[in-house]
Amino acid sequence: MGEFLKVFSFQEAVQGIKDNFAQPHMEKVNLDQANQRILAEEVLSPEDVPAFNRSVVDGYAVRAEDTFGSSESLPAYLGFVGEVIMGQAADLELLPEQCCWIPTGGMLPAACNAAVMVEYTEKLSDDTVLIYKPVGPWENIMLEGEDVKKGQIIFSAGHLIRPQDIGLLASLGITSLNVFKPLKVGLLSTGDEIINIDKKPLTGQVRDVNSFAIAAALENCGAIPRNYPLVGDDFNILKQAVERGLSENDLLIMSGGSSVGVMDVSLDVLLSFPESRLIFHGIALKPGKPTMAVKIGDKMVIGLPGHPVSALMVFYIVCSPALRQKPLLTIDARIKFNLASQSGRDDFVPVKLIEENEEIIAVPLLGKSGLMSILSMANGYIHIPYEKQGVKAGAKIKVCLF
Repeated sequence: MGEFLKVFSFQEAVQGIKDNFAQPHMEKVNLDQANQRILAEEVLSPEDVPAFNRSVVDGYAVRAEDTFGSSESLPAYLGFVGEVIMGQAADLELLPEQCCWIPTGGMLPAACNAAVMVEYTEKLSDDTVLIYKPVGPWENIMLEGEDVKKGQIIFSAGHLIRPQDIGLLASLGITSLNVFKPLKVGLLSTGDEIINIDKKPLTGQVRDVNSFAIAAALENCGAIPRNYPLVGDDFNILKQAVERGLSENDLLIMSGGSSVGVMDVSLDVLLSFPESRLIFHGIALKPGKPTMAVKIGDKMVIGLPGHPVSALMVFYIVCSPALRQKPLLTIDARIKFNLASQSGRDDFVPVKLIEENEEIIAVPLLGKSGLMSILSMANGYIHIPYEKQGVKAGAKIKVCLF
């Protein structure tokens, strides 16, 4: 394998993957099967929620103006005319200075515009209620369509469905959704030094971290990962493993064997396929310079670095934006201390978020690329662009959350 012929920016790498990777197909699933699936199209509300004005407290439905000036020493006297029944239309007709009992969630009678909490009332007799606290118009009332309006965009295409989202969709009577079919992604760890995690490493050996970490990251993208047996630095065996991985998946991700060492045969194997085409080999970023991508027929192979932190960081930076259908979550924070960076490359640094003086502070977690404990402590990472030589302590930065 030769040296890097051209080093790409990470933006070019992301775009290269997007341009050469077939987007997943759409399928319709029932709502009870939609958790953690990615929407293929936007969802509009078919109705108003709530469908009527309703109380958010147990108490009495009133005309707000009838309570003005009331207090514990001088309560308002209102005539009691009945009660609202849960699950039924409020067909009571209230005249001025009248009230009725209303439970939480009950429909507000047409003549009323507020509800008084029961704690601030006293039922003096069968036909009289004392009001000890005034309420303003529409106080303690959820208005029709206040939660969700008919025709409102509930979720945009690319949204990852969560349990709370399913609850909202159920409240709207939405029974099925169009979602993307999950990508099938094969994972192949390479290198003579890699052993299974249930083995005790001998001198020079390391356990296979990447297969498990990248698989979990893929699941967060809505993909279905499949781990394959470890493969050493053997051209023929590696080629057979790649052939199998491509035939059984939409995408194959390899870790290790992407640098320019003598024993790193991955690129040679990938380019030996008749329909292979190099998309990129080498990205101007830290960590993860030796990352590569090769198109083989209508499939793609992405080669990540072997060091666990580098591999996972590159996945977040390059693979995730291309594979997932929604943007990464970010948060604004201030950098804890001065952080130097080498101009001419993009630096990505994991950070831990803490709170100081009611501000979110990002503490850079520095260390070598093989220290997985660093990434385990991180809440996200920051990006220092290639044209900068670092950031100063106290500067406001954007943190991409894991």
